[in-house]
Amino acid sequence: MAAKGRVRSHRRNRVAWSRNRTVVGIVVLAVALGTTACVSFPQSRPDIPDGVPPGAGTPQPYIDINGPGRTADLLADWAEPISKSTGIPVTALTAYGNAAEIQRQQHPECGIGWTTLAGIAAVESKHGRHRGTSIAANGDTSPHIRGVALDGTRGNLKIKDTDGGRLDGDRTYDRAMGPFQFIPETWQRYGVDASGDGVASPDNIDDAALSAARYLCVSAQGDMTTPGGWERAIGVYNNSRQYLLDVRDHANAYSINVRY
Repeated sequence: MAAKGRVRSHRRNRVAWSRNRTVVGIVVLAVALGTTACVSFPQSRPDIPDGVPPGAGTPQPYIDINGPGRTADLLADWAEPISKSTGIPVTALTAYGNAAEIQRQQHPECGIGWTTLAGIAAVESKHGRHRGTSIAANGDTSPHIRGVALDGTRGNLKIKDTDGGRLDGDRTYDRAMGPFQFIPETWQRYGVDASGDGVASPDNIDDAALSAARYLCVSAQGDMTTPGGWERAIGVYNNSRQYLLDVRDHANAYSINVRY
């Protein structure tokens, strides 16, 4: 198992894992999960629920998602008390709430909760704070978070450059990017602007959170409110049982406003 906060890598049709993990195509994985019973998980800490899907947490209020500028700022009052109890930065929390609210208004059938997005971001990058990275008021992270070169060594998948280095800065191999650790190919398919600046950036936590929500909803085959749908989506994001457990436990802790 990788240490907490280690940057992980994922891709639309293949996933890069560290040692003792396997590579599974999304189509194959979706079929497999769709035809088997839901995975049985050990319980988390006694004071944290262990349900799947994780609890929805304090519901984000309705906001005008089509308003000008950074619509996530409209969630500041909602986010501040949750931030104090969970330790999640307000800017990150508003990004998760904004992404969940956009999906709720545009794709209510998916049912993705902000807690799931928070759980993923906690595991992937410590909410955009991996190795001292900071988050600006507009959601931009600096310095940029980059995973290791996916060159086939150290148990990683070998993925030669797919973007000419335009997104990840590497013209030889691809690297996972930003607080939600997108591979360039996946970002080019699902990346979207959510910060209101007209640019979709994997290094902006607003953009990354909404892009992850879109990716998860598609991976769940449109419904993350069932155990099967939630497990399928997280499994496509990173096909590791331990990863599922880590995201589950973080998300459930956040659902009851507990620091994890």
